Amino acid sequence: MADQQITCRDCGAAFTFTDGEQEFYATKNLSAPQRCKACRSARKNDRGTREMHDAVCAQCGSACQVPFKPRPVEEGGKPVLCKACFMASRDASGPRMAA
Repeated sequence: MADQQITCRDCGAAFTFTDGEQEFYATKNLSAPQRCKACRSARKNDRGTREMHDAVCAQCGSACQVPFKPRPVEEGGKPVLCKACFMASRDASGPRMAA
């Protein structure tokens, strides 16, 4: 594969999608990037300021905050776990295998 020149969809700058990057993206079944490295980093940093929503842990009953708006189970929502209960249940299920 030859290096590709791509135009960033956010700032319009041209950037190089190298042969090595193309191979890596292909092994992960990812499509080519649409943003330059600077715009990807800026976008990633913007995600750090997520809106948090109040919830009650379905397992221990403690108040917690989650990065999504929880729906009641009666309305098709799933039980919400606080971080401690979530991590404990995840650790109890053993190591996760990559698909």
